Amino acid sequence: MKQLLVLSGKGGTGKTTVAGAFIKLAEAKAYADCDVDAPNLHLIMNDLQEPERKDYYGMEKAVIDPERCTACGLCKEYCRFRAITEQVKQEGLSKHHYLQPKYHVNSYSCEGCGVCEGVCPEKAITLESDIAGELMLYQGDAIFSTAELKMGSGTSGLLVTEVKKQLNAAVKDAELAIIDGSPGIGCPVIASISGVDMTLVVAEPSISGISDMKRILETAKKFNVETGVCVNKFDTNKENTERIEEFCKENQINFFGKIPYDPEAVKAINKVQSIVDIDCPSGEAVRKVYGRTMKILLAESPK
Repeated sequence: MKQLLVLSGKGGTGKTTVAGAFIKLAEAKAYADCDVDAPNLHLIMNDLQEPERKDYYGMEKAVIDPERCTACGLCKEYCRFRAITEQVKQEGLSKHHYLQPKYHVNSYSCEGCGVCEGVCPEKAITLESDIAGELMLYQGDAIFSTAELKMGSGTSGLLVTEVKKQLNAAVKDAELAIIDGSPGIGCPVIASISGVDMTLVVAEPSISGISDMKRILETAKKFNVETGVCVNKFDTNKENTERIEEFCKENQINFFGKIPYDPEAVKAINKVQSIVDIDCPSGEAVRKVYGRTMKILLAESPK
């Protein structure tokens, strides 16, 4: 099964819009949304049924047993992440009306290092599995794998790997999988690139857009993956678009085309449609980008 990954060096370039259009044009039987921090591909995929849901467990977190805790304070003292805080709660009335401090672990700050567990003299602290997100698998005419990371969790790269594993396990006979990747160049992007046949970078013609495009191309190069570029909203800055084309030519990078700024694209998305579902300039342009991309992708020998 060939795998095409759609990337962007930054958010807001139109990556998901292009990926959604490609899925419709290819009539893809397998696709995934690996932007687990903010998945939104499902918003333009109509007729989706309720998915199968599964909890995703990330790194372990410290948990304090209040019955065994004697409030010695060693856990707080040794926690370099300042994840343990002291809470003063009234334990009940007596003739002294005393207040006893109790300790609480902030799961957003805890890194699961286990130091607190090791120093606790009462063995009141344990490391326990923590739900870090949710995997979702849509099965119908096509297989759609995605996930959403829990706010504050830091294991997005591992969750992306699980999204891809889930897709590969569910797909039986598809010839092509189209993957909507994460923006940037961090762990989720690296996990997305691993094992794919080609990456398509959706760039925007701005100074920051060009810089981010170069960073993601350099990242993809380290994986020896065939790479191509298209420019979205190219007519908002034609000079920078020419700079992108020239850069691709100089570095022997496939340049697959230009997509114009198109107000009709927003209207289509608001109606849960792709830009290739309606007659519009951006839809016509992305059809050409799709054709050039498939010509190179399908010419590549399978992995």
